[in-house]
Amino acid sequence: MTTVTIEDLTPDSADVGVAAHYGDPMREQRTLETAVGLVDRSNREVIAVPGDERAGWLHTLTTQHLSDLSAGQGSELLVLSPHGHIEQHAYVTEDGTTAWLDTEPGAGAGLLNYLAMMRFFTRVEPRDATGEMAVLSLVGPGAADVVGGLGEPRITAVPGPKFAAGAVSPEPTSRYAVRAFAGGLARRVPLGVDLLVPRASVGAVTAQLGVPPAGLWAYEAIRVAHRIPRLGWETDHKTIPAEAGFMAAAVHLEKGCYRGQETVARVHHLGRPPRRLVLLHLDGVATDQPPAQGTPVTLDDRVVGFVGTSVRHHELGMIALAIVKRNVADDARLVVGESAALIDPA
Repeated sequence: MTTVTIEDLTPDSADVGVAAHYGDPMREQRTLETAVGLVDRSNREVIAVPGDERAGWLHTLTTQHLSDLSAGQGSELLVLSPHGHIEQHAYVTEDGTTAWLDTEPGAGAGLLNYLAMMRFFTRVEPRDATGEMAVLSLVGPGAADVVGGLGEPRITAVPGPKFAAGAVSPEPTSRYAVRAFAGGLARRVPLGVDLLVPRASVGAVTAQLGVPPAGLWAYEAIRVAHRIPRLGWETDHKTIPAEAGFMAAAVHLEKGCYRGQETVARVHHLGRPPRRLVLLHLDGVATDQPPAQGTPVTLDDRVVGFVGTSVRHHELGMIALAIVKRNVADDARLVVGESAALIDPA
């Protein structure tokens, strides 16, 4: 089997350290959409948060309702700036003694620094656990069967502006079942099942699963087609949660005060975020190369947004997630680099 790594192709990518593909990225995409494949995402960074007060402490610091987080539960959270801009995004997985936070490559130090700064006298001991634990992802309709079933992920619909008090249940807005698996943890997520396993046993776990491998290129194509945003790709220094598709899974609109809450509430109740996340279809006539992250999206020679992640999808062709101004019409004729682009309004 041919293994082509991210650094073989794009040495300056934030995703170095894992396989881009194993010789046939289109076939790998089809496997992830129709069956199940195993994606090495061990370049994600992991923070361990043990301590008796971890649930209430994370509840006060983040956008998610975590005060009653207990063993066997997972969710998503954001850390915002005082002005409501997204600084961190992480998945949280609780095993009964530790809350494990996994985040993007390169984002772990910033998240850990913030948590350490906010400890004060709370009984928590956050630490970098990237060297201890690695993330692998089972992706596809057969993912849950591989680990013995975990039910479906549950994500609460975002209420409309000026919703009635009590409209949002006092629990995490995204609820992902968690169970022990292969010396680590299995967490149900929208694309399948994430495995958080001891890094030293990654090879043994991979062999035990017996699932065909798929590279990160295939994973990213599936993620983009499902419009799932990624910190650092679909965000910039001024992105707020309502712009980038994080509201349903990571933001609880009726929990207590947290940093940036005023911006979140104001934008939600006015119903007018400055920008929005869209899926673009690119024509690929002038070039078959997906545009780089950050490429401007223009309308009549005027910049109206930027490209986040762009991929070649096995059925949809060249597609991209982009952040564009709210008032850009769904039928606008956009330009991205050398390609014409249209918004998918679905």
